[in-house]
Amino acid sequence: MATDNIALVRRLIEEVWNKGNLDVLGELVSDKYMGVEPIHGEVRGLEAFRRQVQSYRAAFPDLRMTIDDIGMSGDRIFVRWTGRGTHRGTFMGIAPTNNRGEIKGISIDRVSGGKVVEHQQSYDSLALFQVLGVVPPLDRLVKTQPSAEQGRSPRV
Repeated sequence: MATDNIALVRRLIEEVWNKGNLDVLGELVSDKYMGVEPIHGEVRGLEAFRRQVQSYRAAFPDLRMTIDDIGMSGDRIFVRWTGRGTHRGTFMGIAPTNNRGEIKGISIDRVSGGKVVEHQQSYDSLALFQVLGVVPPLDRLVKTQPSAEQGRSPRV
């Protein structure tokens, strides 16, 4: 059973996220699905999950999720992943930038009755906003403070 649940989550990533095959969603995800992630917040139900996938795939048509690590404890599957894609469609009202980027994240899926029923996800949303051009790269944001040798003494 454990390997079946891991295979189910692998298939969800490969078929749905990587290939955009939404026809298999009903086989893999419960109608009672409840997910939480940084951008879309709480997502309830199979159709809401379908819309979430569609919004990411429309904005990043070359989206590719790579499983960096996967494991299981009880009915929960833990995935450390890397997502890569090019911003070629509108996302959250942000026009395409054609910026290519990569984000890393961790997902926890709960499987029951052979389907994903819960999904908790955390990812580097700062990196996503940088790909979208909303936030500049950190090296442009962080300014080096002058040192004491440059004529400023530290404040106490």
